[in-house]
Amino acid sequence: MTQNHDLFSRSPSLLRIPSWLGAGVHEERDLAFEPGDYKITPGERWTVTALKTGETVYSGIGPVDIVRA
Repeated sequence: MTQNHDLFSRSPSLLRIPSWLGAGVHEERDLAFEPGDYKITPGERWTVTALKTGETVYSGIGPVDIVRA
């Protein structure tokens, strides 16, 4: 069976993380769930956890933000 993939489909949310390129520059990563389905925990290392799965999807420098795609 052949599975079709929509080349233009987008994830429901984006994780914005700081970039090593400097202040005010960030990178974006696609996330599988809605923004409210994640918990951001600030600290020495910021973490982002998917509440539905318990998976840590990010651990690193902050600040981070999750926005609707």
